[in-house]
Amino acid sequence: MKQGKVAENPESRFSAVLVGAARLPGVRIDRAAYLRRALARYCSEDDIRRAIEETPAAAGITVEVLDKAASDSIRYETGKVSALSAAAGIPGIIALPATVPADMAQYFGHMLRISQKLAYLYSWPDLFSDEGDDVDDATMGVLTLFFGVMFGAQSANAAVGKVAGMMAEQVAKKLPQKALTQGVIYPIVKRVAGYIGVQMTKQSFAKTVSKAIPVVGAVVSGGLTLATYLPMAKRLKKHLSSLELTKPTYRVVDVDVDVEAEEVEESDAGENAEPHDRL
Repeated sequence: MKQGKVAENPESRFSAVLVGAARLPGVRIDRAAYLRRALARYCSEDDIRRAIEETPAAAGITVEVLDKAASDSIRYETGKVSALSAAAGIPGIIALPATVPADMAQYFGHMLRISQKLAYLYSWPDLFSDEGDDVDDATMGVLTLFFGVMFGAQSANAAVGKVAGMMAEQVAKKLPQKALTQGVIYPIVKRVAGYIGVQMTKQSFAKTVSKAIPVVGAVVSGGLTLATYLPMAKRLKKHLSSLELTKPTYRVVDVDVDVEAEEVEESDAGENAEPHDRL
């Protein structure tokens, strides 16, 4: 009985898909290599080197330049995920049991790819610094919030802004572990995960219907992916570009921002811990 309940839990369903997508080949982005490619058209070698060693904001790269590089990456990832989705729709209804789960996995894999790319451009730290398959809890938390922004959850916007504010104030290059896994932001992470889990079920149904007719299903499926992925990526881009982390900073230092997280928790103690999503 307990196993059945877990399987039906939207939060658990989303978390399982996120972890599975993070393990797919080619999903994890090498921060240094990506920043070098993305900024090569717009920045000097010295600026690129400092952006890699510290952050694009610390290198003095303007938001306007970062927005151009971000738009390039969004176009690339959107074209790629749409083409793969269209290809998955070609077999038709006979192959549905195989193609729909695969399509959902690659869709979320590409959401992870664009989330990382946009995060690195807008001065977030390396999200997958280790070489193992496991995703640490803080990374799971911030990625869940990024996905929440993409899906339109307003509480995710507020939570991402708080995390960015903590890091900007401390000029830190690590995620605030405590805030994301135990503190005031953690309940928001859980609520956002549950919300996305529900949305996943709706998307899966839509993709199943779109693939029912061979060839025609390819066109519809690719179009559906384009119509959902592109605005979601743009939504995350707009939000990340507006945060404190994108502003020019002094040298980035390796500090623990959990002390700052405790201060934020105290200041938020009188506020509603269950912010309302405009879903």
